[in-house]
Amino acid sequence: MAEAAADVRLFDREAVREAADVWDNNLFPLFWAMSTPRAGRRERRAAAVLEWMAGLGERRRVWMTEQAAVVGYDVAALLSAPDEPYAPGRDYRGHVMAPQGRLTRERMEELAADYDMTTATVRHLRVERAGSELTAFLRLDVARRFAVETAAPAALLSLWLDRVTDADFTAPGEGGVTLDAGPGEIGIALGSGGRLRAAGALYHPDDRSWHLSAAGRRADAITPPRAERPERRRKAPGGALGPDAHAAATLLHRAMLELRSVRYPERADRVPVLELCRAFSGAGQAILAAGSKVCARRREAAFRALIREWAVRGGPRLARGFARVLKTAAGRTDLIEAPKTADRTPPSPVADAPGRGTPSRAVLVMASWTAAHTDYGTERPAAAQLQLALPPRPDDPAPGRWRLRTVGCAEPVAFRLRAAAFEGAGPLVQVEAPNAARGLDLHQGALHVAAEDGWSASAS
Repeated sequence: MAEAAADVRLFDREAVREAADVWDNNLFPLFWAMSTPRAGRRERRAAAVLEWMAGLGERRRVWMTEQAAVVGYDVAALLSAPDEPYAPGRDYRGHVMAPQGRLTRERMEELAADYDMTTATVRHLRVERAGSELTAFLRLDVARRFAVETAAPAALLSLWLDRVTDADFTAPGEGGVTLDAGPGEIGIALGSGGRLRAAGALYHPDDRSWHLSAAGRRADAITPPRAERPERRRKAPGGALGPDAHAAATLLHRAMLELRSVRYPERADRVPVLELCRAFSGAGQAILAAGSKVCARRREAAFRALIREWAVRGGPRLARGFARVLKTAAGRTDLIEAPKTADRTPPSPVADAPGRGTPSRAVLVMASWTAAHTDYGTERPAAAQLQLALPPRPDDPAPGRWRLRTVGCAEPVAFRLRAAAFEGAGPLVQVEAPNAARGLDLHQGALHVAAEDGWSASAS
C-alpha cells in the first residue's frame, strides 16, 4: 500500500483498496494464529487461516499466491485445490445470475445477440492511473433484444478495462457502441468518434432479467437448482484473544477500514495512506514477536508496547484517532494518552501569496463522467469528478511531496477526455469568467471540464 501511494502522480487506488480489503476480514484470525509460544501450534493455526482465506474466491487465492511469491513463499503448495471452478448460481428468486468473465470475441457475439449495441449509450466512464498504467471502468445503458416483464429495471453492461492504451471521449456523445476483440487488444468505439483501447477487459451484464436472454436460457439449462438452504461458508478460524491483543487487533482492523475507503474517489485524498503505513510498518513481524512470548502476561505486555509504538510512529494526529478507536471500539482508555489538539494559529501570510492559488501544473490521476439517469426511482443529475496530483506548496508539512486533490461538479456543460491528459505534469488552467461556466483545462485541452454551478472544492 505504501508503494502504491508513495507518489500520488502514480497513485494506484485499487492496489490500496484490494490489500486493505484482504486484511479487513482476516486480521483477527491472524492475531489468533500468532498468539501462541508453540511453533508447531502456530504453524497449524496459520495453515488453517490460509486455507480459510483462499476459500473466499479464486481472485483472493490468486492475490495470496502473488503476494507470498514476492517475499519468497509458495503458499499455493499449502492450499488444497478448489473443488470446482467458480460458476454463477441462482438468486433468491431461483433465476440464474449473469456471469462476470473475460471479454472475448465469443462473449461479444453473445452480448450483441441479446442487447442492441447500436443504440447503447454511456452511463458512466472512469479512466484512472494504476501506477504506470491506465485502467478504465465503463457502464453502458443497453436495450434488450428479448422480452421481459413490464416493470423490469433498465439493463446495464459493465466493463473493466486493464492496461488502457487509448481513450477519447466527449460527453454525452452519440449513441451506439461497437465492441471488437483483436490480437491482444480490446477495442470499444463510442458513437462516431469516441474510443477506448485496452489489453483486456472483464464484463458483467447488470440485468435482473438476464435469465430471459438467450445466453441466460442456455445457462439456466445447465445450472443446478438453488438449494433451499444454501450452505453457509465455514466460520473463520480463531479463538479468544487477551484484552491487549484484542485492542491491538481492533486498532489495526479500523486502520484497514479507513485505508479501504479509498475505494470511494471522493475520500481518496482524505485518507492518510502513507502516514498509516508508516505507523504500522513491520506490523506482521511485530505481531509474531509479541504473540510468541512464552507466557500470557508477557504477550499482553508486548501488545501494549506495540500499540504505544504505533501511536508514536503515527504522530499526534493519528495518535488522537487511535485513542478514539481504542475507547469506542475496544473500551480501552488506559493504553495511550491522546495528545492535546494544538491551538489554532492565525493564517500565515503565505496563505495570501500567489503560490496558494490554483497551481499552474497538475497530473491527472482520475477522470470520470456520469450521465443523468434514474436510479431506483430517484433522478440523478449528470456529474463529473477529477483527481489531480498537485505540486507541493512551500509551507506543506511534507516538503517535496505532491498531494492528491479530488474535485467534482454536477451537470457539467462540457466534458472532454483524451489519453494525452494522463501524460505526466501539464499546464492546468482554471477559467472563471463572470456569468459563465467555470472550467478546468489540462494539457491544452486533452482534459476539459466546465460547470455552471462550479466545483465541489477548489483545485488548489
